[in-house]
Amino acid sequence: MKIVVQRVRRATCTVDGALVSQIGQGLLAFVGIAAEDTEEDLRKGSAKLAGLRIFENEEGKLSLSASDIGGEVMIISNFTLLGRVRRGFRPDCTHAARPEMAKPMYDAFCDAVAEVLPVARGVFGADMQIDAALDGPVNLVIDTQELIRQERNA
Repeated sequence: MKIVVQRVRRATCTVDGALVSQIGQGLLAFVGIAAEDTEEDLRKGSAKLAGLRIFENEEGKLSLSASDIGGEVMIISNFTLLGRVRRGFRPDCTHAARPEMAKPMYDAFCDAVAEVLPVARGVFGADMQIDAALDGPVNLVIDTQELIRQERNA
């Protein structure tokens, strides 16, 4: 599972011109689910996203989480995060999970984060237009396989 996280002042998601979801200050997270992802990836990724301390405290240090500031998170499914561009110019997305596996995992991921933060969702599989006011900018990439390898080697 790969997650691109952006700190935002606000974000909206529209599909076919209709507003689907919106958030104020918080996190915009694009989530790509790999074919080999498991419940462990889901747990690690959702916990890491919900606990990220990327908001500034009164001294200007990044030490507050979205929960600490009363923030929200918008979670958008994005299979192209698993795209590989090692050869040629067209992304190879064959490592992304098929929709019948990815959709339930996306829903479970959103539900897990929603236990900690208010969650707005995109529409799985839809052509979405995302508008965001990035804050900072602060952008991070979470790779759950990297987290799992690191834990096993510790």
